[in-house]
Amino acid sequence: MRSTASIMHLDLDAFFASVEQRDKPSLRGRPVIVGGTGQRGVVATASYEARVHGVRSAMRTAEARARCPHAAFLGGRFEAYREASRLVMARLREESELIEPLSLDEAFVDLAAGEGFDPDRVEEVVDKIRTDITHITGGLTASVGVASSKLMAKIASEINKPDGVFVVEPGTEADVLGPMQVNAIPGVGPATAERLRRVGILTVEDLRTPSEDELVRLLGQASGRSLHRLARAEDDRPVVATREAKSVSVEDTFERDISDRLQLETIIERMARGVSARLRKSGLSGRTVTLKMRHHDFETHTRSSTLAHPTDSARVLATTARGLLAGEDISNGLRLLGVGVSGLADWVQDDLFAEDDPEPEDEDDTTEDDTASPTRWYPGMDVHHADLGDGWVWGAGLGRVTVRFETRWTPPGPVRTFRADDPALGAGHSGTLQA
Repeated sequence: MRSTASIMHLDLDAFFASVEQRDKPSLRGRPVIVGGTGQRGVVATASYEARVHGVRSAMRTAEARARCPHAAFLGGRFEAYREASRLVMARLREESELIEPLSLDEAFVDLAAGEGFDPDRVEEVVDKIRTDITHITGGLTASVGVASSKLMAKIASEINKPDGVFVVEPGTEADVLGPMQVNAIPGVGPATAERLRRVGILTVEDLRTPSEDELVRLLGQASGRSLHRLARAEDDRPVVATREAKSVSVEDTFERDISDRLQLETIIERMARGVSARLRKSGLSGRTVTLKMRHHDFETHTRSSTLAHPTDSARVLATTARGLLAGEDISNGLRLLGVGVSGLADWVQDDLFAEDDPEPEDEDDTTEDDTASPTRWYPGMDVHHADLGDGWVWGAGLGRVTVRFETRWTPPGPVRTFRADDPALGAGHSGTLQA
């Protein structure tokens, strides 16, 4: 670790939902949930007003509706998120040439690589960065942690969230980390936390009691050694300016071998939702779906399938992975299962959070008169009316589309309903991103 608190972790607060509240005045201060809006959809981001009702990222939309039925449920607008992210990352690069983006809304910054870095002015510099970000993005806020390592900087950014700062003074890392729950350490998920709980390990301080060999026996070679080191706040990873992911995956080791195919398929669906959420947060999609299986005898098999086009759809990933499982003999049980995607592309479908991807239409039936397909209206989508101007889709169905006419630069606007095929209504804004 360094001798100065010079690694910053910045995380934009409830990013997707905050962009929607910024651009839709009538939703400011109200619960907003961004993600798949259908019954099979998954929550991508929930505003803090929705989180108080128990809504969380990666939760099924149906459960989110039950917990917070009065929320605004919106599909995603990837162009708006990408533009806000571009402005933030550009500001961070003014501070230092060493920026490691983790996703559209999150990055590490090596402040010590910046010109004229002064460790005594860290809080002043951070406050200026946060103020600038709020100004250039039109109101978005960020939570920041600064520490001597990436581990502690990331953990610190959660302490005063939202819209807060926490600086971990060098030499206090172990004291700050010790009282926290073990899942404060990045990578400790529910399964690992439960395994640790069963042997009486609840806090990071508890995690320091077992020897490295004991943790290896409990959690496996990689996890055991890593957690033994991280529990002591030992982390010397540098900020890496270029960070290109080659694959995105989720895997889990089971307490007991599982041979029930239906149970494994359910686990695959959950993992596919997790992979999909990570892809979408990073603005990526992938073509090759891989299923990793470790059998009762520790023999590991991987099966892969390459799709015709890149996807970020949880449904497509789950369907493909279940198909790969179908050809595997699992009669003696699996001890580990994983779902992954590779062949990544910086491409996303127009409706970022569509949960029911339509099948391509049969082109043989296309005639010269079929010049355009009907617009698929979804909640939250930007629209423009020839007479009434810019707005967004409030709701759609039964051949109708309801629009609220407002933008980030106007007061809350009126609501009007039109035929879905009204020629005066079109997708997009005439000036959504202009300042």
